[in-house]
Amino acid sequence: MPAPRKPQPPAADTSPALHPRNRHQGRYDFDALIAQCPELARFVVLNPYGKRSIDFADPAAVKAFNRALLYAYYSIAQWDIPPGYLCPPIPGRADYLHHLADLLATDNGKTILRGDQVRLLDVGTGANVIYPLLGHHEYGWHFVACDIDPTALASAQAIVAGNALDAAIELRRQAQPSAVFEGVIAPGERFAATLCNPPFHAGPDEALSGSRRKWKNLGKLDPSRKLPTLNFGGQSNELWCEGGERAFIARLAEESRAFATQVCWFSTLLSKAGNVPLLQGQLSKLGAVSVKVVEMGQGQKRSRFVAWSYLQKAERRAWWT
Repeated sequence: MPAPRKPQPPAADTSPALHPRNRHQGRYDFDALIAQCPELARFVVLNPYGKRSIDFADPAAVKAFNRALLYAYYSIAQWDIPPGYLCPPIPGRADYLHHLADLLATDNGKTILRGDQVRLLDVGTGANVIYPLLGHHEYGWHFVACDIDPTALASAQAIVAGNALDAAIELRRQAQPSAVFEGVIAPGERFAATLCNPPFHAGPDEALSGSRRKWKNLGKLDPSRKLPTLNFGGQSNELWCEGGERAFIARLAEESRAFATQVCWFSTLLSKAGNVPLLQGQLSKLGAVSVKVVEMGQGQKRSRFVAWSYLQKAERRAWWT
């Protein structure tokens, strides 16, 4: 495989919604991507506007596209996940990290924090270990990444080892399926931030309904065509849990209080805007000093994450002095 070559700057139709430091602005240079990752060529199609794209309803296409992006933009030479595991949309994952970097900078005189002194905890890293890969490449951060699924962790370890990132990314098994931080964060251990992409759905039927909405939005809902159950994949613990997103984030918030002095900022994605005030109310009762809601967008898609800290501003500033 040839050495990574940065693709040419994208066309001028850049979406203003992406974070300014996000590498995925505008349209992709498919010739450059294919030159570096030839397997992508067989998945390229023309979208309804006559522009080159891929079939996002095809899991194999999504995986090949991710592999090409990771190699071209982040120098990740080896990346693969087991069949059926979640294949994440990389631009959105990158946005979360860039906005989180901005949040951490507010406690450091607005200077972006870089280097291995910045340690983050990725809750539910999955088989793809995407946040640690992107965060280390963009900022030099070090990560602890945890999951309850041994198959996912084995996949993540293969990716980490295959890219010689063992010193930057540590993997840990969460042995208690009902716990989030307990059993993962060691006594006295400190993290600049935690991040999480929680299971959004309350069950498999809801997950399937969400996938069908994606097909429709992509213009792929064709009754004559057999489509995959989940175009972006995902195991049960990646996509749903009892009580859905609302129950998971409530548990995450409740547990965070016990680690108030060991984590500067806790954070989690929220797919449902209606869950934001519920989480804000819970965090207020738990005694969070600062709660931030960060809105993000990729094209027509809107998302957000909520971040909170139990530390006073002076305590957060002292974290970096």
